[in-house]
Amino acid sequence: MDPNKNQIPSNVKTIHLIAICGTGMAALAVMLKDLGYQVTGSDRNVYPPMSTFLGDHGIPIIAGFDSANLDRHPDLVIVGNAITRDNPEAVRLAELGLFYCSMPQAVNHFLANHKKTLIVTGTHGKTTTSSLLVWLLYAAGLDPSFIIGGILQNFNSNHRLGSGEFVVIEGDEYDTAFFDKGPKFLHYRPHSAIITGVEFDHADIFTDLSHVMDAFKRFLNGLPDHCQVFAFDGDKNTAHLIETRPAIVKKYGLQPGSAWRLGSTAIENGWNNFEIFKGPSLFGRFRIRMAGRHNLLNTLAAVAVADRLGITPAVIADALESFTGIRRRQEVRGIKNNITVIDDFAHHPTAVAETIKAIRGHYPDGRLIAVFEPRTHTSMRSVFQKTYSEVFDSADIICIRAPSLLHKVPPDQQFSSQKLVNDLIRRKKDAHHFDTTGKIIDYLEETAVSGDVVLVMSNGGFDNIHERLLKRL
Repeated sequence: MDPNKNQIPSNVKTIHLIAICGTGMAALAVMLKDLGYQVTGSDRNVYPPMSTFLGDHGIPIIAGFDSANLDRHPDLVIVGNAITRDNPEAVRLAELGLFYCSMPQAVNHFLANHKKTLIVTGTHGKTTTSSLLVWLLYAAGLDPSFIIGGILQNFNSNHRLGSGEFVVIEGDEYDTAFFDKGPKFLHYRPHSAIITGVEFDHADIFTDLSHVMDAFKRFLNGLPDHCQVFAFDGDKNTAHLIETRPAIVKKYGLQPGSAWRLGSTAIENGWNNFEIFKGPSLFGRFRIRMAGRHNLLNTLAAVAVADRLGITPAVIADALESFTGIRRRQEVRGIKNNITVIDDFAHHPTAVAETIKAIRGHYPDGRLIAVFEPRTHTSMRSVFQKTYSEVFDSADIICIRAPSLLHKVPPDQQFSSQKLVNDLIRRKKDAHHFDTTGKIIDYLEETAVSGDVVLVMSNGGFDNIHERLLKRL
């Protein structure tokens, strides 16, 4: 491809997005349409909620990748990071000599230009922390812009064009595009940044933890001196990272010496009640509907940034109480015959464990049935084979689906869902293996009783298991 075409021309009117159904790409597409551009897109995997989200905003989606999708010669083509060099649209893009860019380049040009960027990074909690921060800014009248990887219930959107000086961006360590293999978050120069913790993930692009750490080191070393970093104090990998830039870092978490600290917590009538300390002093007492200590830590990070921007504890308290959450993050999809069906994006072992514990704490009376689909490039690899057998302990019944995309992983690296179930059974867990989603639904229809909670965890559509199950219950 012509590197001289890797730019955004000044006279753009028509834009095509390749791999438009990624959460970030879909947000960008709708934002561009709101700005007045003519937007089209294509993708191989077209399913809710992103397909519905795009359709509701009048953006046509072409199912499948085809060179003919560029025959209209759009003024700009935005290439998603899931696209390889031999993708037919990427090949045609080079043949036609069209202008192209990556998603972060587009975000910088069309959204973040001339604004103060607030970026949230880390292996876990990026979407939730970003969403909380957005809502705190909005409640304070700061009219923020944002683009994140989930749909905020308060806005029914994963993007917003505000008139205020701040833009909140979910900073992803994943690679940018096939023509730019650096992490996405290297494209931004933030005013404030959050690091929620660092673990090994994205095994399709990172070889090991040290490779992931190198990406975050590059991020930290490239930050401007005026940037304030808020780093989680309970992660040894993050502690190692921030040693290189101690002057710009404030810690948050549970440690006594941290700048921001979570105090006492209690669950009462569906509310997660908690204290926050700023230094040695009580900053305030708050409550929120989200379950789990991990979500209180996400909240703590967002509050720390909000305080830097001058938002008062009173405004923060009101905002947290009115925060309605994010789709696919502990989202209650429905209740039938007093059986609650919850959808969550958890897929990494740490996220699965924390999510199950959080739901167990919020629903202490009935049985918790955990339904898990290994679907990411990492979860379908054997790297976490043993670890997964230890993360379902808070569930009463465990249902594991065989990975539907396992063919994408080299045979010698493949995760075994059957072995996971065997290991769980050896640990005296009530675990079951299923080849298809339909068989899981059959089992749950027969097994679930009044008072049960069915927690479905997957980063994909999971064959629309939630709605299908609710119809059967």
